[in-house]
Amino acid sequence: MHRTEKWVASLFLSAAIAAPLGAMAMPRPQDDHERHEQEEREQRRVYDTEAREYHNWDNNEDRMYRQWMEERHREYVEYGRLNKHDQKEYWKWRHREEKREHMEHDHQ
Repeated sequence: MHRTEKWVASLFLSAAIAAPLGAMAMPRPQDDHERHEQEEREQRRVYDTEAREYHNWDNNEDRMYRQWMEERHREYVEYGRLNKHDQKEYWKWRHREEKREHMEHDHQ
């Protein structure tokens, strides 16, 4: 073989060996889907019909919601499964809590 032919053959052989390794390093489609689902859960938004606004349902909101459930001596139920009346009651309570927190902060 000529020197150029050896170099081209070596290049193709290297590419053939490296290609499967590169494919293994790429995220699998289901991994990417799972990551997007988790991001959606973390960035979920819920609608407050009383205030006519959306709220981000993050860890802080979940903590407050659990506090609301506990104060009412109720077992945890996912917010989306609450009936509309209870959802409205939660947001009424939540807005009162926000006002109370702001007032406490202003007095300090």
